[in-house]
Amino acid sequence: MDSPEKLDKNSLVGINKSRLGVCGWILFSLSLLLMILTFPISIWMCLKIIKEYERAVVFRLGRIQAAKAKGPGLILVLPCIDVFVKVDLRTITCNIPPQEILTRDSVTTQVDGVVYYRIYSAISSVANVNDVHQATFLLAQTTLRNVLGTQTLSQILSGREEIAHSIQTLLDDATELWGIRVARVEIKDVRIPVQLQRSMAAEAEATREARARVLAAEGEMNASKALKSASMVLTESPVALQLRYLQTLTTVATEKNSTIVFPLPMNILEGIGGITSDNNKKVNAKA
Repeated sequence: MDSPEKLDKNSLVGINKSRLGVCGWILFSLSLLLMILTFPISIWMCLKIIKEYERAVVFRLGRIQAAKAKGPGLILVLPCIDVFVKVDLRTITCNIPPQEILTRDSVTTQVDGVVYYRIYSAISSVANVNDVHQATFLLAQTTLRNVLGTQTLSQILSGREEIAHSIQTLLDDATELWGIRVARVEIKDVRIPVQLQRSMAAEAEATREARARVLAAEGEMNASKALKSASMVLTESPVALQLRYLQTLTTVATEKNSTIVFPLPMNILEGIGGITSDNNKKVNAKA
């Protein structure tokens, strides 16, 4: 059996190129005669206005009249034998209500979305499906559940664009025979249980605290290395140590403190202590 892709386009939409036949021509002639006899009253009933964004699919004796829809502008519809259906070609918004989905990691979520589509073949949308908008709406719901059911919760939260693109591709392939072209699919909201939200918040907070501790430890290690390098430089140059003392004193003095601590080297204190002890010995000897 041939696949739908190999079938003739006219057979897909139910167009029959055979002639009307004897009865058909008789009815066509009678309808045309009725329109002429009732002219000009009939002209107002037979002329139909098709807007720029609309197309008309005309059925004559139950068969589609042409392989291409008519419009825009004025079209002629014969009385009694012609029936026409208007098709809107503008982009249509389809809101998908919240769908309860069980993800691959056994988490229950509610996801809603929106689908933007339009009809590019008016004849296919009329002849190949009963209600093209209802069919597209139900197919969008089913496709959303099927696609999200194969994803984990983290994939749904982080990969919305990829999931929306895959849903759009599946919908576009499925609705091609209906004359539908899906323009865009968007996932609006992902609702998860409150208890799971709290668990995810606690996990994220613990991860941030652990990262902060690691950063603090790395900072302490870098600071200790820098202090070690600075101490080695100051040890090589005693004058630099004195300059550092003066710089620290200047920094402390600019803060308007009432008490200023002036650091002195230990050798100076030892020298002062030695001089004081020698003077005390001399005074005692004189006495």
